Amino acid sequence: MRFFIILFLFFFQISFSQIVYESIESEALGTTRELKIQLPRNYELNPDQFFPLIVVFDGDYLFEVVAGNVEYISYWRDMPDAIVVGINQAKSRTEDTTLSVEDHFPYRSGAKFYEFIDSELIEFIESKYRCSDFRIAIGHGETANYINYFFFQKSPVFNGFVALSPSFAPFVQENLVRKLRIEQKKQVKLFYYLSTASLDIKRNQKQATELNYKISTIENPSIFYEFDNFEGLSHYSLVPRSIPNALDNMFSVYQPINRDEYEKNILTLDSSPVDYLVDKYETIKDLFGIEKQILINDFKAIAAAIEKNKQYDFYKDLGDIARKHHPETVLGFYYLARFFEETGKPKKAMNAYRSSYTLGSIQGYSKDEMLDRADAIQKEFGY
Repeated sequence: MRFFIILFLFFFQISFSQIVYESIESEALGTTRELKIQLPRNYELNPDQFFPLIVVFDGDYLFEVVAGNVEYISYWRDMPDAIVVGINQAKSRTEDTTLSVEDHFPYRSGAKFYEFIDSELIEFIESKYRCSDFRIAIGHGETANYINYFFFQKSPVFNGFVALSPSFAPFVQENLVRKLRIEQKKQVKLFYYLSTASLDIKRNQKQATELNYKISTIENPSIFYEFDNFEGLSHYSLVPRSIPNALDNMFSVYQPINRDEYEKNILTLDSSPVDYLVDKYETIKDLFGIEKQILINDFKAIAAAIEKNKQYDFYKDLGDIARKHHPETVLGFYYLARFFEETGKPKKAMNAYRSSYTLGSIQGYSKDEMLDRADAIQKEFGY
């Protein structure tokens, strides 16, 4: 079964994405490094769009897994299109992750590799491709430990970290917990995903579960944290299960409002659900540099909450936003008319419904329905 999944991802990637091979001359390393880059399928068609950057360590075997998942998940619009860069470390992994025996930080060749990532690689990619400021680092085993040293930076060059069965060096867990507590004061949004499995390397599994316990005690709204401990998987088989979960967590705010978000976050609000919707899309813009049009699904979710909680005054604000995002459709006038209906202004509601006569229908909101509602009001009140 796993073979067919990998085969599917491979052919899906070849069919839709653009793969580019690059070589980068590194002064820090004194050598050339090979990169494999996947560009979004619509990269050339959207010359003004910038894309999140995902840097895959151990790219010689992790790249295809990550790239395939990014291609698939972005196809269904559960995450934005992204640029995926894989670093080939097949012959240099041990040297790249060398640590000092004294303080267990990157040392000699490991320090040079750190400088290569921090000072050369990202600048090289961003000089050639349109990358946004949202960046994710993904590592496995030793490289999953190594990416944490970028997390420890005062201003991390990465926003998201995906640590797959990390082989933690001494003090890394303590430094991680300390960093998470510090970031709580700074209100810097960071994403951290950690995974292990029941058949993982015993040391890795023990360290990961211990770290998860410590992180779980930290209440920090600025940190988006997720942990998986898969049953029956090994150090290697946990990878294809982890990647989609990690991406789902890091791009959760980008996704349409689902039942869980609706019931836990929106229905329970004491404040305006319309403000919640605006904040959601402002967060998408701030994090990913994307001005995303508000989805009809999300308008419907907010409207359902307004109806459920009988907060009809908020329909006016929702109508104003709908006319801004979908000006050629009946959506905005529908919500405005609902506001007038529920606040005792039936004549204004009738006129608002009829104002949509020249506008287009959209996903369940039809022009005919609007006119039928106007006629019903006219009949009931004798206008």
